[in-house]
Amino acid sequence: MKLLHTMIRVGDLDKSLAFYTEILGMKLLRKKDYPEGKFTNVFVGYGDESENTVVELTHNWDTSSYSMGDGFGHLAIGVEDVYAACEKIKAAGGKVVREAGPMKHGSTILAFVEDPDGYKIELLSLNR
Repeated sequence: MKLLHTMIRVGDLDKSLAFYTEILGMKLLRKKDYPEGKFTNVFVGYGDESENTVVELTHNWDTSSYSMGDGFGHLAIGVEDVYAACEKIKAAGGKVVREAGPMKHGSTILAFVEDPDGYKIELLSLNR
């Protein structure tokens, strides 16, 4: 078995696509409109889907926002330097909601950023 992707619903596909590609540096892997269903699926990630788990952004054309609920936690991305990643994300217009630093009750360096829909993305040091 293999984890293929995580799907999140987004209210503004252009803003979300810009965040995941321009700010987080993912690549647009594929995009398909479903006119009869009035939705678009976009897949983004750091490498080919055959080798990597990716993120599916689903945009329902008639929905501009979603409630976050309390079940979903966050996506996690490994980075070489969490402090530098935060600075780069802020410089590109991204929103850091928890600055880089040690995990509470631990030593792992992490930070949290937020996408345009309010989803949290955890940045974790690859050098844990």
